[in-house]
Amino acid sequence: RTFLLPYIDPITKAHVGKHLFLGLVLVGCSPGGTASNLVSLIAGADVALSVLLTACSTVLASVVTPLLTKFIVGSAVPVSGMALCAACAKVVLAPVAGGVMLNEYLPRLCKWISRGTPFASVVLVSLICGGVVANNASMWMGNPVVPGVLSLPALILLTVIVTHSLGFAAGYLVPKHVFKFPERTARTISIETGMQNSALAVVLAKSIGADPISYLPGALSATAHSCLGSGLAAFWRVLDSRKEKDGDGGSSSAE
Repeated sequence: RTFLLPYIDPITKAHVGKHLFLGLVLVGCSPGGTASNLVSLIAGADVALSVLLTACSTVLASVVTPLLTKFIVGSAVPVSGMALCAACAKVVLAPVAGGVMLNEYLPRLCKWISRGTPFASVVLVSLICGGVVANNASMWMGNPVVPGVLSLPALILLTVIVTHSLGFAAGYLVPKHVFKFPERTARTISIETGMQNSALAVVLAKSIGADPISYLPGALSATAHSCLGSGLAAFWRVLDSRKEKDGDGGSSSAE
């Protein structure tokens, strides 16, 4: 909120600023996205730990996400903690519990359905995020909030990028340099911290009847954290390849 509000004109500050703040908080309080598992694999991180962290954060989201959102947002935006908790239970806990039950008692059916679920997930997330952006199309054509520099959508996107970048940085530096975790573990925590289930943030915002403007951070976040995470994974992959080449070169010289 501190980053957004100074750049929004006084007329829109009271309305737009607080709802964008709610959208950013929902993104930050959402559990880790499943794409983080693939990114962890590309980055040479600990995939098993990534899956475990994603699973735990998803299950805990039904309780933790409403509590964190209510605590951070406070009285800035009227949000019902019970409504948010109920929405999390319906959107997160119920599908997970249903999936576990189906996989336990109807494994063949689940195996057959799972062939198409990744593609279906991509399509559904694209439709959710694309619909949010389309519904706020008039905002994209509005006047810049910083004359000649930034439009409001560009400012939102920049804020989302900064939010995820801080998550990636803190998720790596704190475990690596404060707790002295191994490199693979630090990478995994960085990816899990920086990549959130952004589509869930959009769905939760809709479920509690929030202003449509609060959907935008989640919609833009889906693309932003995927690009940032993929770029970071590619960087670590190249870094590992260079270290391996340097190691092989040193061994050859010694021989």
